[in-house]
Amino acid sequence: MRATKLFTPFKLRGIELPNRVLISPMSQYSAVDGMVQDWHRFHTAGLSRGGPGSIMVEVAAVTREGRGTPGDLGIWSDEQIPGLAELAHIMTAHGVVPSIQIGHAGRKASTGRPWEGNQPLALGAAESSWETTGASSLPVQDGWPVPRQLDTDELASLVERFREAADRAIRAGYRLIEIHAAHGYLLHSFLSPVTNQRQDNYGGSLENRMRFPLQVTAAVRDALPSNIPLSVRISTVDGIEGGWQLADSIAFSRELKRLGVDLVDCSSGGIQAPATAGKGPLAVKRGPGFQVPFAHAVKRDANIATIAVGLIVDPQQAETILASNQADLVAIGREALHNPNWPLHARLALQADPDYLAWPEQYGWWLKRRPRVSVD
Repeated sequence: MRATKLFTPFKLRGIELPNRVLISPMSQYSAVDGMVQDWHRFHTAGLSRGGPGSIMVEVAAVTREGRGTPGDLGIWSDEQIPGLAELAHIMTAHGVVPSIQIGHAGRKASTGRPWEGNQPLALGAAESSWETTGASSLPVQDGWPVPRQLDTDELASLVERFREAADRAIRAGYRLIEIHAAHGYLLHSFLSPVTNQRQDNYGGSLENRMRFPLQVTAAVRDALPSNIPLSVRISTVDGIEGGWQLADSIAFSRELKRLGVDLVDCSSGGIQAPATAGKGPLAVKRGPGFQVPFAHAVKRDANIATIAVGLIVDPQQAETILASNQADLVAIGREALHNPNWPLHARLALQADPDYLAWPEQYGWWLKRRPRVSVD
């Protein structure tokens, strides 16, 4: 059995992840009025059997209007706690640390599901649309609805909605909370000069543009018990002229650390294009591990733990990222949909579990005794 960094436990505050594989939050667009459905239960159970350190439940909207699509999960009501608690219980029963992402879609709210065109509902989709809001009254793209600029009283109210959402997440049994401040959603729209053209204390300078996301972060940290870690997902770069830069992300991450944030989840892009890939321009050229250098820079220069994400598909690739101290966790997304047992297969590939001991015993007993058949 070979020792690996990928399958070394990772401690954060009062929790310990059994390994350093995190399953990224991947929206399933299958909720009804923000409520967990059977699909979410089956999805979570399948991923849990695969043996990751943590699974992060898809972004749950802190308000009804903050949903990206009608199928988004919600965490704006106590009625949503039991369903979310079921998902946390499924993970815990499999030895997985339950985590959840909370957020607000901002000007990218009120859109159709990706496989239905990912277009604004206001442009004639079958389901009813709702008003979108943002840092400034700038649409995502030409032809999209113009969001209403939020006033300062509304910002204060949203800070409380994030605080309440964090409290609900804890009551539902989650042990790691992440704030979504990336991909062109509400908090990112305040950070980026491309989408923030305000003339008040929430716009203009970097300090002002960071103000609202930092207020949200402070409120969430205050709502969490001291033993619960907090992560923030950021788009480390917008990847377009005049946009948010890596140096901005480093400065922001330093402020996040000062407020008690434990992890920065380093993604990129999304400020203009739809949140899901496949439509609109790609701001950052994609390739294997294309966002790892961002995680490395933030870790090194802001002195904070980071999550590397983005086309990490090979076990040795993941091991190298961690062993070379470029990040502290690796996040697996679509590859886990293709292969829910990716963490267990990674153990085999890295010779960290040749006897299938990490597999559920109902599977491992059989697999260890599976006849080896060579194919000429």
